[in-house]
Amino acid sequence: MEETRKNYPWLRIILIGFATGYLSGIFAVGGGVIMVPALVAFAGFEHRRAAGTSLTAVIFPAAAGVITYVAHDHINWPATGLLVAGSVVGAQIGTYLLTRLPVKTVRWAFVGFLLISAVGLVFVVPSRDAAIDITALTGAGLVAIGFGAGILAGLVGVGGGVILVPSMIVGFGIPDLVAKGTSLAVIIPTSVSGTIANLRRKNVDLKAALILGVAACVTSPLGVLSAVAIPARTGNYLFAAFQLFMAVRTTRQLLQS
Repeated sequence: MEETRKNYPWLRIILIGFATGYLSGIFAVGGGVIMVPALVAFAGFEHRRAAGTSLTAVIFPAAAGVITYVAHDHINWPATGLLVAGSVVGAQIGTYLLTRLPVKTVRWAFVGFLLISAVGLVFVVPSRDAAIDITALTGAGLVAIGFGAGILAGLVGVGGGVILVPSMIVGFGIPDLVAKGTSLAVIIPTSVSGTIANLRRKNVDLKAALILGVAACVTSPLGVLSAVAIPARTGNYLFAAFQLFMAVRTTRQLLQS
């Protein structure tokens, strides 16, 4: 496919990487929520290629963010394992659907994802003092949530954290910083799984993904430090507002196309 040889605006791509890395660290969403629409709007990517490239690129800032969250002891490893078990399978299904659904359908699904996530963030009441006991019921629930997040990751190129973080906070009472750290840990194998599938289907620009990923690694730890410093509710409100803005922007583009 000739799109892999296209001369993209590399400075814009680097700046997108910087912004993505910071948001990945502070909100633990993998960064695809800004990377996919930004690549389409500012770098001339087709949506499927943007989704596949994003899913590969988010591996790098997620890894950098995990290191910082580990340093602050904000990752629940048993929950991570259960979420990964579901998300790796879900990512394969999501990438399969990506090549078979019409582009507009994928983009409308992305708008729906943004709106649902924004509403969830507004109504989530984060806590930094709660604990979690892994039982058979909660374990099954975490696997199911991971499965849904994996499908979303493969389909729209996000790491799935926008599902994982609110679900862990609201559904399981996990503290918000632990939920964010755990989400980033899950994003890594989920994105690797989806990337393998996308490479087989030629949905990834590896050069762009590497540039985006390296740039994002620079700012991801700064985002984590900001997440620790700011009130949890304030962070939720700010990101919900950003997601609503992106949903409106993408909807306008779809209606005008």
